[in-house]
Amino acid sequence: MPLFNVRVYGILLDEQKRLLVSDEFIGGAYITKLPGGGLELGEGTRDCLKREFKEETGLDVTIGDHIYTTDFFQISAFNHKDQIISIYYYVHPNELVSLNTKTKAFDFAPEQISDPNGESEVFRWIEWSELQADSMTLPIDKVVIQLLKAAI
Repeated sequence: MPLFNVRVYGILLDEQKRLLVSDEFIGGAYITKLPGGGLELGEGTRDCLKREFKEETGLDVTIGDHIYTTDFFQISAFNHKDQIISIYYYVHPNELVSLNTKTKAFDFAPEQISDPNGESEVFRWIEWSELQADSMTLPIDKVVIQLLKAAI
């Protein structure tokens, strides 16, 4: 039975106007996406994003303005049954000291990708001048990047 899958993602820009992205290895696939994840039952979207950022990056963040909510049909890339609804907010870190980032895409340690059914995640910054829709893997993220580039 098809379901709605609500996802909440954050746009974190640093002082140099670089965007934080998540490079992930999921079930043998490599994807670049914006940090965030799935809304849990009983959770608000802003609380979800705060939780996801803490779990994934270790950062305490303040959730800023709403940027975008999916306004077109998008099937899940992972189960092909669920319809994805993604909600995007600006995210402001309370401090960036503890964030561990990589400098190149998909810079995983060998053990992080040794299990083809496993999952791993690393973070990196993309320079604003180099950022484009095709920097992202997921279709809704591509739309958000186009909106950001047009607005800023």
